[in-house]
Amino acid sequence: MEEDALKRRTELARPDVSADEARTILLEHYGLSGDIAELGSQQDRNYRIDTANGRFVLKIARAEYARVELEAQNAALRHVGAKADAPVVPQVVPAHDGDEIVSAAVRGVTYQFRLLTYLEGTPLTRRKHLSAETVSALGDLAGRLAAALADFDHPGLDRQLQWDLRRAGPVALELLSAMTDVDLRKRIAEAMVGAMRRVQPLMPELRLQAIHQDVTDDNVVSRADKSGRLVPEGVIDFGDVLKGWLLAELAVTCASLLHHADGDPFRILPAVKAFHAVCPLTEAEIKALWPLIVARAGILVASSARQLEIEPDNAYVQGNAAHEREIFDVAVSVPFELMDHAIHQAIGKELAPVAPPIVGRLLPDIDPGSVAIVDLSLLGPHLPADRWHYEDTEALLLQSAARAAGAAATRYGEFRLTETRLLQANGPQTLALHVDLCLHGQMSVHAPFAGQLHERGGRLILSAQGLHLHLLGIEPAGVESGSVEAGERIGTIPADPMALGFMRVQLSNAAEIDPPPFARPHQAEAWRRLCPSPADVLGFDCDAPPPQAAALLERRQRHFARPQKNYYRNPPEIERGWKEHLFDVEGRAYLDMVNNVTIVGHGHPRLSAAVGRQWSLLNTNSRFHYAAVAEFSERIAALAPEGLDTVFLVNSGSEANDLAIRLAWAHSGARTMLSLLEAYHGWTVASDAVSTSIADNPQALTTRPDWVHPVVSPNTYRGPYRGQGSTGDYVGAVTTKLKELDEKGESLAGFICEAVYGNAGGIPLPPGYLEAVYQMVRARGGICIADEVQVGYGRLGHHFWGFEEQGVVPDVITVAKGMGNGHPLGAVITRREIADALEKEGYFFSSSGGSPVSSVVGLTVLDILHDEALQENARTVGDHLRDRLQALAQRFPIVGAVHGMGLYLGVEFVRDRETLEPATEETAAICDRLLDLGVIMQPTGDHLNVLKIKPPLCLSRESADFFADMLARVLEEGW
Repeated sequence: MEEDALKRRTELARPDVSADEARTILLEHYGLSGDIAELGSQQDRNYRIDTANGRFVLKIARAEYARVELEAQNAALRHVGAKADAPVVPQVVPAHDGDEIVSAAVRGVTYQFRLLTYLEGTPLTRRKHLSAETVSALGDLAGRLAAALADFDHPGLDRQLQWDLRRAGPVALELLSAMTDVDLRKRIAEAMVGAMRRVQPLMPELRLQAIHQDVTDDNVVSRADKSGRLVPEGVIDFGDVLKGWLLAELAVTCASLLHHADGDPFRILPAVKAFHAVCPLTEAEIKALWPLIVARAGILVASSARQLEIEPDNAYVQGNAAHEREIFDVAVSVPFELMDHAIHQAIGKELAPVAPPIVGRLLPDIDPGSVAIVDLSLLGPHLPADRWHYEDTEALLLQSAARAAGAAATRYGEFRLTETRLLQANGPQTLALHVDLCLHGQMSVHAPFAGQLHERGGRLILSAQGLHLHLLGIEPAGVESGSVEAGERIGTIPADPMALGFMRVQLSNAAEIDPPPFARPHQAEAWRRLCPSPADVLGFDCDAPPPQAAALLERRQRHFARPQKNYYRNPPEIERGWKEHLFDVEGRAYLDMVNNVTIVGHGHPRLSAAVGRQWSLLNTNSRFHYAAVAEFSERIAALAPEGLDTVFLVNSGSEANDLAIRLAWAHSGARTMLSLLEAYHGWTVASDAVSTSIADNPQALTTRPDWVHPVVSPNTYRGPYRGQGSTGDYVGAVTTKLKELDEKGESLAGFICEAVYGNAGGIPLPPGYLEAVYQMVRARGGICIADEVQVGYGRLGHHFWGFEEQGVVPDVITVAKGMGNGHPLGAVITRREIADALEKEGYFFSSSGGSPVSSVVGLTVLDILHDEALQENARTVGDHLRDRLQALAQRFPIVGAVHGMGLYLGVEFVRDRETLEPATEETAAICDRLLDLGVIMQPTGDHLNVLKIKPPLCLSRESADFFADMLARVLEEGW
C-alpha cells in the first residue's frame, strides 16, 4: 500500500489554479490584493503577491496531500522560528477565520491554500560559481537547521515522499521503469545500484529525526557581503519536511551544489566540513554520505524526466532539468571510494590505509640500486627552457637514462611539469599516481604477492586483500586468469632483448575502477590513499617528496619582515616561469598579467645565457674599468631625448627616484618638491616622502615632510575635474600651490610625477598638463622629473617613454623594473650639468647598478626588446586587449572604466557608475577568483579597486584573449 501511495504521488501534476483564481482566494480568505506573480515548483503551485501590507507567498497543494502533512510544515516553521541559532524562516499567516490551512474549490476541484511571509534575498541558483566561503556557509546553515529540528516531532512527519532517501531504491525503480531514454536509464540504474549497495549495510546506524530535506541552492535566500559574495541566511519551502535520515539533510544540500562545481565534486567539501562542525556525523553517516549524494542525483534526473512526461509545459522543471543532469554527471564522474577518502580528510578523520600483502619484487632480475630515477618535476634538472612541453619528453628522458644505467623509472607522487598545460581555467592532472619504467626487452615480471590474476582493457591486474596491482605494457606469460603464487612469473617486457621497452606500474584499493595515471593537485591526498605508492612492489624508492608550500610560507612569515607582504592569503608556491607564464610546484600554469618587472618574459634563454657567461668572467662594482658599463651607459643615453646624455646606474626604482630628488636639490640649491597625490615613487626616505598613495601607506597624507607639497591628482576619471577637458582646472590647482610657495618665499627644487598615472591604474594625464606644469616649474628654477619606472621602456606600445604621450621632455628620467627583467637595475638619465651638480656633495656609486652582470643584463634586455619587437607587440596586443576589456564595460555595470594604453592597462570596478563608489572588496574577490582560473592579477589604486594589468611585453594575443575570457567568466558567474 505504501508503494502504491508513493507511486501515485510521483504522478501528480501541479494544482491547476491560475493567477486570477489565486487572486480571488487571497482577497476572499486573507483580505489581500496586489501584484501577483507565479513562482516555480515541481508539484505545488506558488504565487508571490506584493501588497500594501508587505510581500507574501500563497502556496497551493493538491487535496492528495493529507492536511496533517501541511500542519507539520506549519509547525516546523514555528519551531525553527523560535530557535535562537536557527536560520531565518517564513512565518505562517492565518486566514480571516484564524485557520492556517484553507480548503477551497477551484472549478470543482478542491485545493489546500496556505499563506506565508516572503523572505527577501537572492537564491544561490542564479550564481553559476559559488565561492568556498559561500559553500561553507550553506553547509553551516543546513547543519544549524538540522540541529534546530532535532527536538521537533509531529504526526505529519510520517509521510510518503519520493524525495525520502530511505526509499531511494524503490523510487528509482518506479521512475526508471517509464524512462524512455535507454542510455540515461542504464547510467542511473548502475549508479543507484552502486550507491544502495554501499548504503544498505549502514542503514541501521543512520540516525532518524525531523529534517527539511530540501536545503538546496533553490530554497535558501542569501544576502551579498561587501565583496559581492552571497551568504545564505534563510530557508524557504518546508514542503518536503519529514522524519528521515539526518544525513539526508546534508546529502541533499551537497547534491544541489554539484551544478555549481565546474565538474569538480570536491567543491562540496567546505559544506561537509561546516555541517559536521555544528552537527557532527557518525562514522556510518560519513561513509554513507557520498552514496546518498549519488542516489539523490539519480532521483532528481529520473523525477524530472517523469514530471515532464506528465506536465510537458512545466517551465520550472524544464529550467531545472539541465542543471540536474549536470549534478548527476558530476556525481558519477569519480569513484565512490575516492569521495569516501576526500570526505574523511575534509572533516579530519583519515581512513586507515590498506596493509599491503607484498612479499616479493615485481622485477627481481634488476638491481634496485641501479635504477636511474628521472625527475620530471618543476625543478628537475632534465627540463631546461621549454623542453617540458614537448610531447615525447618523458619517453626520451627515460630512454636516455635507461641506456646509461640499464633501467630507469619515473617517480610516484610527483607533480610533473611535463603534464602542465598553458591557458587552462581548470588546473591539469599533474600528480603521477603510477611509475613508468624503461627496461631491456624480455625482462621477466613476477607476482609480488599471491592473488587473482585477470586482464581488463589491456591491463594485467593482480588482486588480493583489497589491493589491486595494475600493469600496462607487459606481455602476459601465458598464465591463465585465476590464482597465482607470490614470485610466479606473470609476464615479460615485450621488446627485443637488446632494445628498450616501457611498462607502467600502479596500485589501487578499489576493485571496480581502472585508476587514472594522474590526478589534479587539490585531489592529490585522496587519490594517494586510493592509489598508494608501488615502491614496495618495485623494491626501490620511487616516491617524490611532497611540496611543502604551507610550511614554507610559515617559515617565510617567521623570519621575513612582516611589512614585506606576499600576494594572496593562500599563495601558490611559484618556482618557475616561461614567457608570460608562471608555474607553481604542483605543475599549475598561471598567466602572469601583473609582472611588469619581467618585461621580456620569464626564463628567457638568451638572457640566462648572457648572465651565466658574465658571472663566469667577472662581477664587481662600477668603479672598476670594463667594457659593459660604457656600452650600456651609451645605449641608455641614446634612448633619451637629445640633451639627456648622462646616466647614473642604480639598483632599483626607489633608488633612482631618491637620486633624482637629490639631483634636484643639488642643482637648484632648494629643497621644496612638488608631487602628485595618489602617486607612488618608492620606499627610500626621499622617494617615500613624495609618495602619497594611501594604498601603499595609509598614513601617507598625514606624514609628509614639510619640504613635500602634493597637488591634486589629475585623475580624469574620479578626480574633482572629469574628462579630457579638465586640463585647465588641474593646471590651475598647481598654479595655486606654486603661488602659495612664492608667497612664503620657498624656492622650488623640482616636480616629480609619472607621465601616465601608473599607480592609479594607467590613467593618462589630461592633454597639455605636463607642458604647462613643466613650464611653471622651470620658471622657478626647479627641474622636472619623469618617473618612468612603471610606464616606460616600451610598455605603452605607442611610445617608448610615457612623457612622449604628453609631448614634453623632462630634465630627469628615472627607470628601473623592466630594464633588468627582474635583476636589480635602475637608471637616472639627465643632462650633464644636472649630474655634475652632485659632485659638490661627493662622489656616487651603486654596488649592483652598473656592475658587469647588471650591465650585460641591461644590454641583453635592450637587444631582446629590439629583436623581438616587444614594443610593437605591446601596442598591437595591448590595443586588442583594451578593445576586449572595453567590450566587458558595455556588458557589466561593475566595470566603471578601462584606463591606459599598450600593456599598461587598468580596469576600474565601481558599485555605481554615477557616484563612482569603489568596489574594493569585489576587486579583491575577483582577483582571488581569477587565480582559481589560472590568472595572476592584483588590485591597485588608492581604493584598491583597479586591476593593474602590466604583463610581460611578450604577451601573446592568445594569452590576452584568455585573460579577457576569464575576466568575463568571473563577471558572468560570480566570485
